[in-house]
Amino acid sequence: MASPGAPSTLPELPERNCGYREVQYWDQRYRNAADSAPYEWFGDFSSFRALLEPELRPGDRILVLGCGNSALSYDLYLGGFPDVTSVDYSSVVVAAMKIRYAHVPRLRWETMDVRTLDFPSDSFDVVLEKGTLDALLTGEQDPWTVSSEGVHTVDQVLSEVSRVLVPGGRFISLTSAAPHFRTRHYAQPHYCWSLKHTTYGNGFHFHLYLMHKGGELSAAQMALGAQMHSAPSPLTSPCFLQDSDNEDFLSAIQL
Repeated sequence: MASPGAPSTLPELPERNCGYREVQYWDQRYRNAADSAPYEWFGDFSSFRALLEPELRPGDRILVLGCGNSALSYDLYLGGFPDVTSVDYSSVVVAAMKIRYAHVPRLRWETMDVRTLDFPSDSFDVVLEKGTLDALLTGEQDPWTVSSEGVHTVDQVLSEVSRVLVPGGRFISLTSAAPHFRTRHYAQPHYCWSLKHTTYGNGFHFHLYLMHKGGELSAAQMALGAQMHSAPSPLTSPCFLQDSDNEDFLSAIQL
């Protein structure tokens, strides 16, 4: 999962998985981010570049959600896509990334909650997220029955993504979540996009979802999306203890 330049020591883990949803955890984790190597969730740029680049154009205005200290934004710049804005709700990591990439003034870094983006509508041609939704859902106890809170959180993010995308814009989501768990979140008609899926990676496969704003969902996708709201579960904030001393367990979270 880590890039070739990833640190040899594992990052500090939260006491409970739901800690991945808390800004305090990320502020603490990234306190030395300016001096540490990038940490890549679900593969570095090279692992999905062949799938991603055909969906991008050099003049695209690209927004990266929950950037963390990933090198993705810089890799996009080096790959010929210079107009990249990256947001994270940890002001600590945003400050660190501004320092790390001070030599690339075209890259922009903003402290922002992905549930309430501070951008005008129709601001971006492409929105990318890699592991951000996974982190927001780590406190869920049952991948088959997501809590009302979890459903609402994902809807907040995806509604904002749809709002800031231009007509014809693309939303690309990179995740560990397989279609039978994640498609129902994306397949909501009010986002006004089509939905495609593919996999990448060797051994364990990760998932790439591609949404085109202005496209249409299939009947099967619409049916899956409707299931998300057919039997709402109680509003809860479940947490459970980790059973691993590293973050490989996140690969098995199918939300």
